[in-house]
Amino acid sequence: MDVLAEVDAVAGYTTYIDLIRPLIAGKTIVSTPMKKEVKRVEAAIDLALSGTACAIVSSGDPGVYAMAGLVFEVCRIRNIPLISTDDPLADEKAESGLKIEVVPGIPALCAGASLLGAPLTHDFAAVSLSDLLTPWKLIERRLEAAAGADFVIVLYNPKSKKRSWQLDRAVEIIRRHRDGDTPVGVVTRAMRKAQSVRITTLKELPSVPVDMQTTVFIGNSTTFTYLDSLVTPRGYAEKYEIERPSV
Repeated sequence: MDVLAEVDAVAGYTTYIDLIRPLIAGKTIVSTPMKKEVKRVEAAIDLALSGTACAIVSSGDPGVYAMAGLVFEVCRIRNIPLISTDDPLADEKAESGLKIEVVPGIPALCAGASLLGAPLTHDFAAVSLSDLLTPWKLIERRLEAAAGADFVIVLYNPKSKKRSWQLDRAVEIIRRHRDGDTPVGVVTRAMRKAQSVRITTLKELPSVPVDMQTTVFIGNSTTFTYLDSLVTPRGYAEKYEIERPSV
């Protein structure tokens, strides 16, 4: 919120801009729909180069499946000098370059995990099922590797109106290595209105409603459910004696 208060312009996906409009009243707004990320980032960089402090907003954390990487890519392609925010001469150098600060946020996998319990206490892998920017064959390789290595698997972008089959295929791949009763957590719109949290199994996952705002947590061989929580143990109980109540 401090950054949004300090900048003069804000750029972002239309849906995310709408979520924060009360915080950015009176500022220059650069709002674009899906698949216009490059145009959005280019416009924000041009504003910054002109001397207008501009923030690019993303959901979750800007460095996790979000816009931070694209900002650096565009700067590299356009050969824009980057100035460290720690440089005492940063303000003087700003006329010939750009100061970029990546402000950390709470990624969907962390928000969703907190609502489920503790599914990510041990090693995990995150894989996006969107093949808009990544070839599906590569996504399949990553799913196969993660499942074979017994990682807890976090799936981003599991399904959209135009991508209806990828989740079923992902489950098929993962089931080569996991039992159908493996516990799975499904969180939609974590920490937002109409939030939904559900625990199911790998074999039932294809029938569970999901969309682009859903994050799926597929347990590993040790993940268990306890009451209404999904838990992946780190291994303390195997290494240390935990006192049990006397009967």
